[in-house]
Amino acid sequence: MTDRKVYGSLNSPNTLKPFGQVPVYEDDGIKQFESRAIIRGMGHEYAMKGEELIFWDPKKQAVIANWIDVEDHWFEPPASELIFEMVIKPKKGLAPDQETLAEAEAKLSNVLDVYEARLAKFKYLAADKYTIADVLHLPNLQSLVGTPAKKLIESRPRVKAWCSEILARPAWAKVLEMKHKTQAQASSISTNLECT
Repeated sequence: MTDRKVYGSLNSPNTLKPFGQVPVYEDDGIKQFESRAIIRGMGHEYAMKGEELIFWDPKKQAVIANWIDVEDHWFEPPASELIFEMVIKPKKGLAPDQETLAEAEAKLSNVLDVYEARLAKFKYLAADKYTIADVLHLPNLQSLVGTPAKKLIESRPRVKAWCSEILARPAWAKVLEMKHKTQAQASSISTNLECT
C-alpha cells in the first residue's frame, strides 16, 4: 500500500515545506511542494490509472508544459489579484482598490485574448484533449465566474465554452463537494468553540 500524505497547514513539518508554504504532498517517500509540481507528478504517476492528463510523446508534453507556464506566469497573477480584490477583501470588510482592479482586468483581458485565439485551433489549451494545463485553471476560474470579472470570460465565446466545459467536469464537481464539506465542518467546529 502506498503511503500518501497531504499537508495543507502552515503547521506541517518544516522539513517538508522549505519555503514555508503549502500544499506539500508526500507519496511513497517522495516529498513534493509547489502545487504545479505536485499536479505534474500526479499527472505522470496516475496517467495509466484513469484519464491521461499528460502526453508520453515529449514534443506534445512540451506543449502542455508551455501552457502550464502560461497559466503560472500570465493567467494566475491577474486572476489572483482580481479574486483578492473582489472576494477576499470584501469578506474582510475592505473595499476593493479600483486602480488595482482596472490593471488586473486589463492584464487578464490580454491573456484571455490569447486563449480565445488558441481555443480557435484546439478544444483545450494545450491540445484537443483535457490536460493538466486545463486542470490548473480550475480554482481561479471557479472564483472568477462568481464575480463581476466573469464578463471577461463571457465576452469571449471560445473561452466561455472552454471554461463552462472544464468547470462542469465530474471530477471538479467532486473537488467542490469535498471543499464544501470541509468548510461546513470547519464552520461547525468554529461555532462549537465559540459556544464553549
